[in-house]
Parts: sequence; C-alpha cells; structure tokens
Amino acid sequence: MSFKLRHMEVFRAVMLTGSTNAAAQLLFVSQPAVSRQIAYMEQSLNLRLFLREKGKLIPTAEAHLLFREVGSLYEQAVQVDEFARSLASRPRGLLSVCSSPSLALNFIPPVIAALREAWPDVRLKFRTVLLSDMPHEVLGRKVELAVSVLPLDHPNLLIESFATGSMVCIVPRGHALSGRGVVSLADIAAYPLVLYSRRIPFGQLVAGAFQRAGVEWEAAVDIERAENACALVQAGVGIAIVDEFSVGGQGWHGVEVLRIREEISLTLSIVRSRFEPSSRLALEFIRLLRLQAAGMAMLGVESRT
Repeated sequence: MSFKLRHMEVFRAVMLTGSTNAAAQLLFVSQPAVSRQIAYMEQSLNLRLFLREKGKLIPTAEAHLLFREVGSLYEQAVQVDEFARSLASRPRGLLSVCSSPSLALNFIPPVIAALREAWPDVRLKFRTVLLSDMPHEVLGRKVELAVSVLPLDHPNLLIESFATGSMVCIVPRGHALSGRGVVSLADIAAYPLVLYSRRIPFGQLVAGAFQRAGVEWEAAVDIERAENACALVQAGVGIAIVDEFSVGGQGWHGVEVLRIREEISLTLSIVRSRFEPSSRLALEFIRLLRLQAAGMAMLGVESRT
C-alpha cells in the first residue's frame, strides 16, 4: 500500500494550509519532513499532486479529487481514535478545555457546572495554561477549545472575542480606600502594592497603565497568579490590581473590589483550531460561556447603579 494514513495526514495538512511550512506547524514536524513526504507520495503514486510556482504549491485537479476522498476517510479515522480513547471510562461525551488561570477561579466553574447539570453524562477535562502555551494545546488537539483573558494571535487559530472587562483594584475590607467605589492609579500607588511581575502579560499591561498615567509606583510583592494576589490582600499584605473575572461571582471573603478610573481593558476570547470542526459539546460550552459573561456584565452594571 503506497498511500498510508500518515501520508493522508500530511497531504490533508498541505491542502488545508496551502504550504509545507504551515502544514509543518499544524503537524508539529519540520518543513523538510513535509516536503519529503509530498515528494515520496508523488513518486510512489506516479501522480503529480502539486505544481511549484514561485515557492508556492498549487494543487492539481487530481489533488482536489484525492482530497475529497481523503477528507471523509480522515474524519472517520479521527472518530475511531477518539472512540478508542474514551472506551476506558465509557462517557457519553468528552470535552477538553483549557483557560487562562484567572478565569478558572470564578468565571469557568459555573459554566462547567451548568454543562454538567444539562448533560450529566458528559466528562470534562479542564486545566489552566499560560497564554503562550494555548496555540500548542489547541493545534496539538490536547484541548478542543481554550478561553483566554488576554489577546492572542495565531494564523492557524480561530479567535472569537465574546466579552470585555477591566482590571480592578482589590483592598481588604476596612482599608483606607474601602467604600470609595472608584479609585485612581495615583490613589493605588500610595499604598503597598501586590502586583503581577513585569515578565508576564498582565504585569506589562498594568505597568503600561501606570506609565501612561504618569504615576510612579513600586511593588511590595511580585506575583504571577490572581489567587496569590487575592490571598495576600485578604491577609492584609497590601492592595492589588487583578482582572475582574478572577474576583467576580462570589469573590473572596474580606476583599473589596474597586473600579479603576483609568480603564485597563481586557477582552475574553474563545480559541479554536482553524482546521477542526467544533463538536456539539464545544458549541454548548461556548453558549454557556456567553451566558456567564452576560450575567457577570449585568451584575457589574447593577453594582455601579
């Protein structure tokens, strides 16, 4: 058999992406490896699949005909693979999701609860990942979708914004700023600060806001995760700036949330592969994400009136 399943996978990736370089990124292999596979296929099948014009691959009519056959067979193979992996636990359905760490504190859990309540036989795999790791998680098919709290850009990903938010200030109840409702960055900088490290995107976002406002500041404690900031504020170490989704919902006992006058905006996004159709479970999860975002937005409006 000259045309094996691995050859089909490589051929399909080149047809979908239009180049050996993009196909290599999709398959997590080197570009020369993809080129060798294409050359081998054409030689063993005695069939010209692509025309080379100025470094681009132009599919032949035969390639388009072959792609139709490969597409249906490849999808069946994927379904068999997923079925085999699920036999151990025999779930009715399996959905793998990852998110930014701060969204796992208060935003994602109610969504998972709602999905499980509607479909109790569904099995979920959920974990948090850093923004830089999300493309690998999705394109490597480790998860079907990801939920990001900061902007993400990748040519092989579908990125759909579905909610906006802001960074907020959190203080211990009884603090001098408590009850203010809205505070400025200058107000915040006057107290010991628990802030994200400048090495990570959240830290860069906050540092940029202070710089634009012309406010000098110095962190008393550098952190990398929202739950660390909340715990330290709860213990009275200082005050912090975190994203509003990490302290939404039930929030943290003894911690008060204040709006910041100088808006530090956030955009939540759903991240999916450009090359894989979304399952029914994924689409339902996305619907529930939108409902959760709308509910939190409504609570935010009510809290400001």
